[in-house]
Amino acid sequence: MSVEYGRLFERMKNGKISGAELAKKAGISGNIMTRIRRNEYISLESIEKICNALNCKIDDIIEFKA
Repeated sequence: MSVEYGRLFERMKNGKISGAELAKKAGISGNIMTRIRRNEYISLESIEKICNALNCKIDDIIEFKA
């Protein structure tokens, strides 16, 4: 199973927020943003920080693919 973050990028685009702005607002590193761009694993803690910063649920920003 893989994770895709396309929903996160759509939400960022619609909210006109850059990766750097999101990282700062969520308190995550630039390395986490790089991992997201590559559709790589990030911790649940990081996902929670992003959701709190964007005021959303997990399934609003990630999609699981078989």
